[in-house]
Amino acid sequence: MTMPLTWASLGLIAFCIVTETAREVCFKMAASSSEGLTVLRQPVTWAGIGFWLVEILAWSKVLASLSLSIAFPVMALSYVTIALAGAWIFKENITLKHAVGVGLVTAGVICVGATGL
Repeated sequence: MTMPLTWASLGLIAFCIVTETAREVCFKMAASSSEGLTVLRQPVTWAGIGFWLVEILAWSKVLASLSLSIAFPVMALSYVTIALAGAWIFKENITLKHAVGVGLVTAGVICVGATGL
């Protein structure tokens, strides 16, 4: 049985989004400083794997209480946070098309989230 979207479940999804963003930042840092299998020797790679494990545990808790059709679209906000992290940490360029796409993802999440409340 799944429950409707609550503030507690939103908080848990937000935690998953933060850990997913941290994981991707760690993997990008490791990939930027190493090539091939030497990436496995980077501590930041293992930090990323740690974030991934924590996210799996938290995501399992989300899925135990929420409908997948609600939880997964809300989790798509990670696309927004990862794009912002890329711009902020790695000085990646966000074009107008990219920004519009991120805005559309956000609007979609709001629509899905509003139906689940």
